[in-house]
Amino acid sequence: MRRRRARLLCSLLLTVAAGAGTAASSASASPASPASPAPPASAAADAAAPIPLDRVVPAPASVRSVEGSYAISPDTRIRVSGADRSARPARRVGDYLAGLLRPSTGYRLPVTTRSGDDGIRLRLTPDAAGVRKLGEEGYRLEVTGRAITLSARSSAGLFHGVQTLRQLLPTSVERTTRQAGPWRVSRGTITDVPRYAWRGAMLDVSRHFFGVDKVKRYIDQLALYKINTLHLHLSDDQGWRIAIDSWPRLTTYGGSTQVGGGPGGYYTKDDYREIVSYAASRELTVVPEIDMPGHTNAALASYAELNCDGVAPPLYTGTEVGFSSLCVPKEVTYDFVDDVIRELAALTPGPYLHIGGDEAHSTSHEDYVAFMDRVQPVVAKYGKTVVGWHQLTGAHPAKGAIAQYWGTDGSEKEVAEAAKAGTRLVLSPANRAYLDMKYDANTPLGQSWAGYVEAKQSYDWDPGTYIKDAPASSVLGVEAPLWTETLETSSHIEYMAFPRLPGIAELGWAPASAHDWDEYKVRVAAQGPRWDALGIEYYHSPQIPWPND
Repeated sequence: MRRRRARLLCSLLLTVAAGAGTAASSASASPASPASPAPPASAAADAAAPIPLDRVVPAPASVRSVEGSYAISPDTRIRVSGADRSARPARRVGDYLAGLLRPSTGYRLPVTTRSGDDGIRLRLTPDAAGVRKLGEEGYRLEVTGRAITLSARSSAGLFHGVQTLRQLLPTSVERTTRQAGPWRVSRGTITDVPRYAWRGAMLDVSRHFFGVDKVKRYIDQLALYKINTLHLHLSDDQGWRIAIDSWPRLTTYGGSTQVGGGPGGYYTKDDYREIVSYAASRELTVVPEIDMPGHTNAALASYAELNCDGVAPPLYTGTEVGFSSLCVPKEVTYDFVDDVIRELAALTPGPYLHIGGDEAHSTSHEDYVAFMDRVQPVVAKYGKTVVGWHQLTGAHPAKGAIAQYWGTDGSEKEVAEAAKAGTRLVLSPANRAYLDMKYDANTPLGQSWAGYVEAKQSYDWDPGTYIKDAPASSVLGVEAPLWTETLETSSHIEYMAFPRLPGIAELGWAPASAHDWDEYKVRVAAQGPRWDALGIEYYHSPQIPWPND
């Protein structure tokens, strides 16, 4: 089972530094005054030499280094350019970059559309010969002694390039108070494109509820490593987290609790829109999940008519799985599903909607197949592509469907057969990509049903060959799920996600030829001081040579 019973002993929960979970995003900090007092000289230690171009995570596709560096100074301007349609997106990325750099540098860094051959230049040139081959998310970063030029076909490419530029600056750039320079970037050229289109992270907000600000905090952390998909697990046995106007008790009653019996919570439609909008500003697509026909106790408790016997079960605050099921023979079930998918699809601009489908142990195989045959067309009716956990391949996956694999050895024949027939795969093997698995026996959070998953095991596998007999072309990408039976705070999320999340991000972005643990562990170790500056509570894996250990 994917989510076996967790032992929720309060004495084992991670103790975190006060206030770490509420640290503000550096992107939202207000500009610092150039006249503010200079920081102590010791703050300049990490800026003594520019960071090599090949030191970033994920590893770039191509790096050409040149001797020397470019220095951001008080006179630096951020110049944005593009055709009429692209000037506004370029300006948004320029404003974002300025918001990142102003607090720590203390520089004005005005964002301007005036052309020039100096400063930081963000160029959206979708039809330029050297840029067309970069696709929708690729970019080229060229650093000379006079300018930093970032070119891309789309705002997504520019944004990902900004994340690379960010990692090439001293780690103190992440702080929200003025720091000592110099702010130098190594000269050379990075040409970068992602290996996979889907590079995701899932956050379970059903077992424990996480409010809008905490989701935004995680989004900012995902964006740093070029994650482009946020999968929100919005419903489960322990709580229903998204308002549905046509079935209001789903949230007012079904969302009123969580694991351990806490107060729960839910997103209003405006809350959800805010999350979707914020994710889009960081170039992430939100994929909402309503798990069904199992994992539905919160819905069954809210509406008695959804149960085959017409009796609503009590709300559930434990962690067992597989005991609940929508009533497949009842027509009201499909009225319910239609309403939920219709309202959720209207709120979600992205192309995907996840219908779960895992651990439906209380649903017979015949009923499971019948249910999926009825529900997949509903998703299509409202203009979305259906995504389901890989158990969907044991039914009849719709044309174009995506199956998310969470097994542990890639040997399931039905998954390979579905892939051969055209079903695309997102890989989340539990013993590699599940961020809620304990690192070792002493980890105070998480579970261990899929074994202990240290940083190397999480990184050291190839998505292109993982599913036996499945064509490599069927792999749409990778995703790192984070289930929250034992997690209640942002610090808990961070402790389990870092350092493993950047490794999964690299598997999704970097070419397969770049995957080398011995080389990667040095690069990810260099991220530690950056996480310290950002206030990220991370696990100090003994497998990684952290600079401060």
